[in-house]
Amino acid sequence: MALSISAVVLFLIIVILMIKKGSLKAGPAIVCVLLGFYLASSSVAPTISDVTTNIAGMLSDIRF
Repeated sequence: MALSISAVVLFLIIVILMIKKGSLKAGPAIVCVLLGFYLASSSVAPTISDVTTNIAGMLSDIRF
């Protein structure tokens, strides 16, 4: 659950910065949010969740 919340916060910050910078208008941002809601309720949602969890796991295993 912590991964989901931090990913949401990260994406929210990126979208806000892109809107303020002018590289993303409010209309397309709203469309992207709506797409996210529809994807979350679709049959693809578990696959997307598994992929992001696996990517986060791979990134956490990287040692610097």
